[in-house]
Amino acid sequence: MAAVCVMVLGTSSGAGKSWLATALCRHYARQGLKVAPFKAQNMSNNARVVQGGEIGSAQYFQALAARAEPEVRMNPVLLKPEADTHSQYVLMGRVDAELTALPWRERGERAWPTVRRALHELIAEHEVVVIEGAGSPAEINLMPNDIVNLRVAREAGARCLLVTDVDRGGAFAHLYGTWSLLAEADRALIRGFVLNKFRGDAALLQPGPQQLQDLTGVPMLGVIPMQWRHGLPEEDGVFDDRSHAAGPVHTTIAVVAWPRISNLDEFQPLKNLPGVRLKWVRSPADGAGADVVVLPGSKATAADLDWLREQGLDRWVAEHAARGGRVLGVCGGLQVLGEALIDTEGIDGNAPGLGLLPLVTTFARDKTVRRTEAAFTTMRGPWAALSGVAVSGYEIHHGQTAPHPAMVAAGALAHEVIPGLAWQNADGNVLGLYLHGLFEDDRVLRALFGAAAPTLETVFDRLADTLREHFIPGALDALIAP
Repeated sequence: MAAVCVMVLGTSSGAGKSWLATALCRHYARQGLKVAPFKAQNMSNNARVVQGGEIGSAQYFQALAARAEPEVRMNPVLLKPEADTHSQYVLMGRVDAELTALPWRERGERAWPTVRRALHELIAEHEVVVIEGAGSPAEINLMPNDIVNLRVAREAGARCLLVTDVDRGGAFAHLYGTWSLLAEADRALIRGFVLNKFRGDAALLQPGPQQLQDLTGVPMLGVIPMQWRHGLPEEDGVFDDRSHAAGPVHTTIAVVAWPRISNLDEFQPLKNLPGVRLKWVRSPADGAGADVVVLPGSKATAADLDWLREQGLDRWVAEHAARGGRVLGVCGGLQVLGEALIDTEGIDGNAPGLGLLPLVTTFARDKTVRRTEAAFTTMRGPWAALSGVAVSGYEIHHGQTAPHPAMVAAGALAHEVIPGLAWQNADGNVLGLYLHGLFEDDRVLRALFGAAAPTLETVFDRLADTLREHFIPGALDALIAP
């Protein structure tokens, strides 16, 4: 078995590569083909725990769309930004301290043999491999060190689609400019252009597609309409406030969007629930009217806690909690809710916490990365509906959290509701836990909101249906034809 490789390249970040790759995975899987996704290098703080370690969330969802078991070969390099000029290097699911310490331009050649081996193993074991690029293949300053775009396309002999975001404006220039910056041999890999996020009458595009084909020899294979509620989480950014679920809003959930937010994709199901509005908060004014405040995961907890204080959001969270409002901290958010962050390993930094839970977090050198099955014990206050509810999720954290010894001696106890993983305050309105994926569990959604979000299977099938409807008939089958 040797797979045909279909690769999705983009004119920029946010063009729709992840969305299109996921839809292609489901399209080919529905034909009974054995499909796997692949992205050589992903830069994202949104990660999932799979067999072998952690990979980017996009490849996790693409594997599910392909009806394949997610694994580390599908995303051999994951870069997790920790600052504007520094990222943690995860190779084949595990943090590689040596590669993390290397300068940016020296990393690629060291990692390429591992990337190449993972790619060829997937090709040997599948009938179709859907490959996602990163950013743009025409980033000429990065081409000598490329291990994710054209180098992969050449290695795989991939049939490539080039997608652009037409909603930004200048789509034809983006497509032509990207194509023109490629070498002649690389241009030959481009089998079709795709316009994504189009609003209005597609007839208004004429005669642009034909003119572009006359210039490049590349046909426009698809025009994908704007979709505010396609159901997939955004990989690289916060959600658009225009895309909340239908129906009268009965619950507003405010998620603090601090600079190093991680695993924000786990809140996507809330966006799909009738009557629930998900909003992002960067100032106290943004959080007006919130019923629930969420402190999400963070890749730089101490730095994000400093930012929280600079914005005055620490007082806003404390005042919300003092009024009896529900507060939820997930992973880094749990750590922030405690009394102190202690870092003797140089992992994250020391800082006083918000003091809403009598806990202390100590950062360990080794990272905890695992899938977890658990169940809540008896819950108090506004989270009582979760009492006895079983939950499935995942952990990715350096911090180890426990009751603050001095506060325990003084009689201030945290109510432990999942051993070693989740705690409540005495009043029951503040809940902190290490478990990611809480709102991806239908049992939790039904307990808290009386409803469940559309299943991922439904989402994936809708994506594939969209491709079938908006691509030139036969174009997708022609991509994998011998």
